[in-house]
Amino acid sequence: MSVMSQDAKVVAPAATTGQALRLFAERRRSFWVVLSLLVLFTAWEIAGRVPISFAFPTFLDTLAAFFEMVGDGSMIRAFFLTLQPLVLGVAVSALLGIALGIVMGLSDRMEWLLAPVFIVLQAAPMAALVPLVTFVYGIGLVAKTLAVIMLALPVIVLNSYKAVRHVNPSLVDMCRSFQGNRRQQIFKIIIPDASPVLFAGLRLGVAAGFIGVMLAELLITPTGIGDLITYHRSVANYAHMYAAVAAIIAASTLTLAALQWFETNVMRPEKRRS
Repeated sequence: MSVMSQDAKVVAPAATTGQALRLFAERRRSFWVVLSLLVLFTAWEIAGRVPISFAFPTFLDTLAAFFEMVGDGSMIRAFFLTLQPLVLGVAVSALLGIALGIVMGLSDRMEWLLAPVFIVLQAAPMAALVPLVTFVYGIGLVAKTLAVIMLALPVIVLNSYKAVRHVNPSLVDMCRSFQGNRRQQIFKIIIPDASPVLFAGLRLGVAAGFIGVMLAELLITPTGIGDLITYHRSVANYAHMYAAVAAIIAASTLTLAALQWFETNVMRPEKRRS
């Protein structure tokens, strides 16, 4: 009995410690995010000091180059130019894409008419199609906005369409049994139940929009962040080039995180972590 009681005393603290670590991991997600970033930046610094390539700068050199470009205003001006087609393209894609996706999900005829078009657009090699836009719309803001729409719109449309098609049919039947009309079915049942997938499609569309705007700035005409990348690559100023690349990646990541926070805390507070 004494040996068993001692074993139980040893196991109990271990179980308690394991539960505490599991709860810490679940509730302190920010700690693991910071830890993963520290590991990434440390590996980046080591790879730059080895070096793995003469064109690969260290993380500290890249960080210094970023603050230098922020200080002289070039980074801020570049983001201002990049955000113009990005915001316009994503806004048009979100409004039009969600509306078309809902219509396709509700109507078989619209599905047959529009679904093949957007499936082809999603599968098409956009890097090859983006330069064709310049032959029609030139190299201005319209061409870059269309490049963003070409990548973001199919993703949002197809995700919205699938979201509506996978709405729980029992909820629609319940609304119908309570004499709910078609408008009430759509706005009270279908859209709220499809909102998780709608927001997932919106996040994917925003990510595709960032890809589209960078393709436009690198393939159509070098402006904004694309101009910084092109220029500093041409003069072999690799720390500044990597700083520009890292800046647009960080902006995309923060935007997607903000959308997820908005969904969790504003649109679906029941999913918020306690």
